[in-house]
Amino acid sequence: MRRILPLIALAIAAPAAAQQARAPFTIAETGQGFQTIDEAVQSVRMGTATILIAPGVYRQCTVQAGGHITFKAVTPGTAIFEGTACEGKAAFVLRGQGSTVDGIVFRKMRVADGNGAGIRTEMGDLVVRNAMFLDSQEGILGGEPAAQKISIDHSTFAGLGQCDESPSCSHSIYLANRGSVVITNSRFERGTGGHYVKLRVPKVTIADNSFDDTQGRKTNYMIDLPEGATGLITRNTFVQGPNKENHSGLIVVSAEAKTYPSAGLRIEGNDASLAPKAPTNPAFVANMSGEQLAVGANRLGAGIRLYEVR
Repeated sequence: MRRILPLIALAIAAPAAAQQARAPFTIAETGQGFQTIDEAVQSVRMGTATILIAPGVYRQCTVQAGGHITFKAVTPGTAIFEGTACEGKAAFVLRGQGSTVDGIVFRKMRVADGNGAGIRTEMGDLVVRNAMFLDSQEGILGGEPAAQKISIDHSTFAGLGQCDESPSCSHSIYLANRGSVVITNSRFERGTGGHYVKLRVPKVTIADNSFDDTQGRKTNYMIDLPEGATGLITRNTFVQGPNKENHSGLIVVSAEAKTYPSAGLRIEGNDASLAPKAPTNPAFVANMSGEQLAVGANRLGAGIRLYEVR
């Protein structure tokens, strides 16, 4: 086995090196290469394509105006988009028929209105997997007023959010649609303001994630469902940190409106605890919907109350 592994590594590295020599952005279906991500995206038009992205740090951005596009790092975690936003919004502004973002890193995104994001989704279903969103005002932002489906899996959100640079706060994830959002197997940590997850959607699934607020500063809720929602929140781990702007609740439902029914929202099988010196007595679930949630068995550390009606 020890003799085989280096050969496998070389076999994987060789195509990536060859692709870099040709062009950093390649249409997988045709082999056509481009020097910028936006040239590759515009070549797809209303078609369907996978854009392979070679290792590198790219101070570029793109607007997808049509088609179904998969943005895929040749080697996950080595295709890095840094510090450049299109339309004053994000590195990737997505308003095609559908988008998949796989293995890409977004970092240091800042814009004048405080909402600089790695991804701004404005139209079409979105799948994000194996991605990282680092040290920016926002990780993923947007949505469309339709039955949009958004899925986020095996991704990291760190050093995100703000409430000091603009009149409204920014968050690690802030999405709104009339469809659904699924967030699984992902990590949230080191927040710098706002909420870790804020969703204005009728149906949510938030499962098997880690929320580590021990190094957070000026953060608010772990999960905010400001207009209500149904669905499932399960098998997540929460550690609330000491430097909160609002420590009163970890999961908060209908804090702003009752747009969507919340009856039966299942919250069960989660673990929550307080970091040293974290303010005590927060509610694990704070419910303002006026409806009955399905709050089941959750493992709570000392100083956390299970449920509060506000």
